[in-house]
Amino acid sequence: MLKVVTANLNGIRSAAKKGFFEWFAGVGADFLCVQELKAQAPDMAPEFLAPGPYQSYFHYAEKKGYSGAGLYTRHQPDAVRTGFGVPEFDNEGRYVEAYFDKLNLNVISLYAPSGSASPERQASKFRFMEVFLPHMIELRAAGREILLCGDVNIAHQEIDLKNWKSNQKNSGFLPEERIWLTELFGTVGWVDAYRALYPDTTDACYTWWSNRGAAYEKNVGWRIDYQIATPGIGQTVKAAEVFKGQKFSDHAPLIIDYAYKA
Repeated sequence: MLKVVTANLNGIRSAAKKGFFEWFAGVGADFLCVQELKAQAPDMAPEFLAPGPYQSYFHYAEKKGYSGAGLYTRHQPDAVRTGFGVPEFDNEGRYVEAYFDKLNLNVISLYAPSGSASPERQASKFRFMEVFLPHMIELRAAGREILLCGDVNIAHQEIDLKNWKSNQKNSGFLPEERIWLTELFGTVGWVDAYRALYPDTTDACYTWWSNRGAAYEKNVGWRIDYQIATPGIGQTVKAAEVFKGQKFSDHAPLIIDYAYKA
């Protein structure tokens, strides 16, 4: 059994102060993928770098206090890659990939761009989608099992957010974005691991809530954090949970168990 956690921390220092690492110590995960570090290497405290039995690998943004992705693992990787070869997005610290040959598995932590801040950021998000889909096709064709975990910043279906009708023209639920995920899960053949187990769940699936209008308290949320798998490991999902027992961020951790054997 492999237990995998993904969590957008909205600042690793902020999440740590709210007890994230104490909580994580009791989860027993094999892998933890984190996004939106909002930190650079000099900002990383020792407890961020080596919590308990975990090794850690990070992709920091060039811009201070911005973006960033990381991966914690109990297993010794054979190689680690930061960035996926496109400077515009690699400079923003969005991608960490670890290779585990004994497991025939790659694990990726991804922080996809958000387009909600401005039309310019939405244009950047569309450029990301354009270059990242071929990358996903290439990964899928490589023949290894892969888990891509992270904040994709897109809600795929109407059941993936509370107020879908009023958000159809907003970033994160635009038709082009939803079609992109449909192609990824359909034509390209990746598996939405949470939906493999819970194809129809609505309110319990949300992983992000706006800080406005008591959205968290009212559970007016979005499902924008995913674990996306190649079919071999994707069909072994045994348990999936959005953890809301403690609030570390405006996102909640997504925990999935896989009955996977290499």
